[in-house]
Amino acid sequence: MNEQTIAPPRSQCAGVAPADTLTPADRYQELFVDVQMSRVFADSKTFVDCAPLGEPERILDLYRAQRGQSGFDLNAFVHAHFEVPKVHTSHYVSVPGQPLREHIDSLWDVLSRHPNRHPARSSLLPLPHCYVVPGGRFSELYYWDSYFTMLGLAESGRHDLLHCMASNFAYLIDTYGHIPNGNRTYYLSRSQPPVFALMVELFESHGVCGAIEWLPQLCKEYDFWMEGAEALRPGDAHRHGVRLDDGSLLNRYWDDRDTPREESHLEDVTTARRTSRPSTEVYRDLRAGAASGWDFSSRWCDGGKLETIRTTAILPVDLNAFLYKLERQIAELSHADGQRRQAEAFAARAQRRSAAINRWLWNEAAGSFLDYDWQRHAPREALNAATSAPLYVGLASQEQAVRVAEALRTRLLDDGGLGATEVETGEQWDKPNGWAPLQWLAIHGLRRYGLHELAENIAHRWLQTVGSLYQRESKLVEKYVLIVPEGGAIGGGGGEYPLQDGFGWTNGVTRRLLHEKPEHPANEACAGANA
Repeated sequence: MNEQTIAPPRSQCAGVAPADTLTPADRYQELFVDVQMSRVFADSKTFVDCAPLGEPERILDLYRAQRGQSGFDLNAFVHAHFEVPKVHTSHYVSVPGQPLREHIDSLWDVLSRHPNRHPARSSLLPLPHCYVVPGGRFSELYYWDSYFTMLGLAESGRHDLLHCMASNFAYLIDTYGHIPNGNRTYYLSRSQPPVFALMVELFESHGVCGAIEWLPQLCKEYDFWMEGAEALRPGDAHRHGVRLDDGSLLNRYWDDRDTPREESHLEDVTTARRTSRPSTEVYRDLRAGAASGWDFSSRWCDGGKLETIRTTAILPVDLNAFLYKLERQIAELSHADGQRRQAEAFAARAQRRSAAINRWLWNEAAGSFLDYDWQRHAPREALNAATSAPLYVGLASQEQAVRVAEALRTRLLDDGGLGATEVETGEQWDKPNGWAPLQWLAIHGLRRYGLHELAENIAHRWLQTVGSLYQRESKLVEKYVLIVPEGGAIGGGGGEYPLQDGFGWTNGVTRRLLHEKPEHPANEACAGANA
């Protein structure tokens, strides 16, 4: 990519007009429901990503006029009035003999999207600069995915794309008040794990820009996560904030809507029908589970059934670790900027959150950080890989880090890397699957505390997993089965949609680890002859 793609200063992005933020469900009303419930498309995400071929209001009027007519064909109507997005899975297969590192480097342009390709009147939120998408069915920018993708962009020397991504995230915060789950209108009601502070560190470390210039956006993101929280009384909750009985303030995942997720409408309606709970309660928890990035996992459920999901009742370890990092970074940058009172206020907030995490999320018996069910006043006893997040942000003590390492080694380490949970449910963020972001959080977190033996063991196993599949199938995928069958690693399964190829954060984490471990055999892995 040439130098013309480097993003200009954010002040030059003001001419980008904010999108019409009506979601497909809001815009198409009964047409939306009928398309999703009758399964016009095999994947519920397809229709919400379609671009209308005319004025949406006119399409809805035509539908209302025609649907009662004899012989009306809903499938034909949709294809006549909407452009269906194409998923080019074959683009992600390497040429025979191409080394893994070269394959990843070549994928960045394949996975890049450009503002001049934003379809009119679609659900896509316009961005001022090009950006990297995960791949497969995910043809938009995703929040927390992008941090792990950026690790690889930096190692590939793609500072042009880092510039663009940095400006795009600042634009989203300035325009919408937060970074949505993804740049789609149907994602605006929620965010994802708040890793913008980690992105800012990455930008500065690679000379993309100075961290201090992002202070206003960091403060805006913090305001989004903490809106209404300071006024809470013990035992109360509001949006993302929960005030515990001792006055501690911690956070949960949340979505402002309590309707089925538009990209999974039929699936959510079906899930809610399997329980006697109020459907709006189930929908809210499903949406909050999507906001967590762990969609879905036994982490949020009572047992293995998705209809028991209770995400909003759970105080997650990783979310609160990332918010601690955000508070610390705002404090440090405010001090550097001469804003003494703000620096002191955020340093105090970080200290209070650290104390609350140690009070409520550290479990001495388990020797781990565990999520906490604030409604039932009890820890979530099943260990999950988010326990490494406090190590990643430097919140844990050395003794805690040592004990977390032992828990990871004995309870979550599998043949192919670090598992997401100990529980096998059929959901994709459960055993036996492993995910690139969870490997990186653990590897870097363990290294931070000098626990290199386990860190390098996880890195070795993960590279072996990715390299093995690449040699056989000439591609990278979003998740992997870590309990290796005869013949080597296979792509992960479970969840609501088929395994996706691409794949942004696998590329990013793997590219970083290949750079750090040049002696690892995965550096010699080449695409197979079946590519």
